[in-house]
Amino acid sequence: MTISIPDEVLAPNMDFAQLASDEQVQRTIQALKANGMDATLANNGDEARRLVLDLIPDGAEVFTASSQTLNDLGIADEIEQSGRFDNIRAKFIELYQQNKTDEMRKLGASPDIVVGSVHAITEQGEVLIASGSGSQLSGYVYGAGRVIWVVSTKKLVRDVEEGLRRIAEYSFPLEDARLREVYGRPSSLNKILLINKEFQAGRISVILLKEDLGF
Repeated sequence: MTISIPDEVLAPNMDFAQLASDEQVQRTIQALKANGMDATLANNGDEARRLVLDLIPDGAEVFTASSQTLNDLGIADEIEQSGRFDNIRAKFIELYQQNKTDEMRKLGASPDIVVGSVHAITEQGEVLIASGSGSQLSGYVYGAGRVIWVVSTKKLVRDVEEGLRRIAEYSFPLEDARLREVYGRPSSLNKILLINKEFQAGRISVILLKEDLGF
């Protein structure tokens, strides 16, 4: 299985923007559970936000991975600005200003809890995440004590091959457009993580959401 990005980034394939059927959602939830991950369905953004915050103890060390979904739902702001949690991103800013990039890398690699999203979940319960830098991936794979993902049901796909297509044809063009607008530079698809199963049962929690959010 390979993924290729054309030299000229195309418009996103809106076939991948459709919310999954109830039947596909239930198949995926059962597959995620069989693969060692907790999975539940939220009916709206308010419920998803409540479920996330209920999973995080007050005072916990939390890393919010870059995520349009978290931004859209206000989850990133709640974690980073409420004062309830030990916010790693605030520490990142201070370390970056001091040019302590090694400390930043180590801090982001093994937080107590990492909260983010993913780009595709297959009906077999496999999870795909694409990244330019890979800053969130080490925590997802092993480093974080707890992983919480909030995922729109539009990100559910048939299999890994379709998941890779979704990344190349939908997620990447949208992220590229966002970076060009915000930072004046293109995106790059450098790393793709595939999680087949979670060895430590319950370490990963997936909250699916019936709303068109994220990339």
